[in-house]
Amino acid sequence: MNGKAARTIQMVAVIFAGMFPWMLAEAQDSGADSLESQLTAKYKLVKLGTDSTGLSVLETGTVLVIKKGGIISVPSGNAVILPSTVKDGQVHAASNTAAQGVSKFLKWKGVSDPTGAASTDTKFLTVGEKVYVSKIDVNRKDSKVALTIIECDTCNSVQDPSQRRAQVVFQFPKDYLSGADGGQVSDLINQTLEIDTGDSGQQQQQGQDAQGQNAQAQQQAPQQPATPPQPPPTIQLGQTPDEVTAALGQPEKIVNLGAKQIYYYKDMKVTFVKGKVSDVQ
Repeated sequence: MNGKAARTIQMVAVIFAGMFPWMLAEAQDSGADSLESQLTAKYKLVKLGTDSTGLSVLETGTVLVIKKGGIISVPSGNAVILPSTVKDGQVHAASNTAAQGVSKFLKWKGVSDPTGAASTDTKFLTVGEKVYVSKIDVNRKDSKVALTIIECDTCNSVQDPSQRRAQVVFQFPKDYLSGADGGQVSDLINQTLEIDTGDSGQQQQQGQDAQGQNAQAQQQAPQQPATPPQPPPTIQLGQTPDEVTAALGQPEKIVNLGAKQIYYYKDMKVTFVKGKVSDVQ
């Protein structure tokens, strides 16, 4: 890197620090550690890396659902993220004036911008879109909590992954963070970025409801009387062949000897004389 480029990067860093001074102050805010650890436990950070296709997700994190519009995003390769501020429940998107200023400065110095830091390719994230949290910053001094988020393309089932990034800065009343815990802060964050619980709980509840309804229906259904056992078939002397077949079914074999007939069953032999049962063996 030549001296001209190094001096330019230093000047850009100074300008960036001037535009977002609170981000430097948070690094000196040692009191934020406890709250930050609570929020990190609440919102598991996504682990990112790079491969041949560019930015990639190495380990998934907590998925959030955007509940309010107005969160402005930039391409994942941008070094500068324009923050969107949430104050009193309202989202206020930053203009791209800051990025334009950096772009003009670099152009004036004749330095190219290979990182895309000065890009003005901004886009609002849509309500219902799902994102990961990649970074959490806590600034007790200025009562701010910043979440850096990145699109969860697999969650959104998009055909053209974009993995755009955004930063949402939650502005709390003065000294609020001095006594607040992670649960209180996350309750306010959830109004804008809600943790996605998926539909597994709902499906489980529906399954339990269905089981309860079936059990209740079975209890309410009238009890059907038990079918009384049928008496065994009875063969008596004097019965006709029709009466015997009605009771025992068709025989396996019939021997016709004129006035005498013999019906053979699997375990029985019925003899007829002149059309009447005369013997059963």
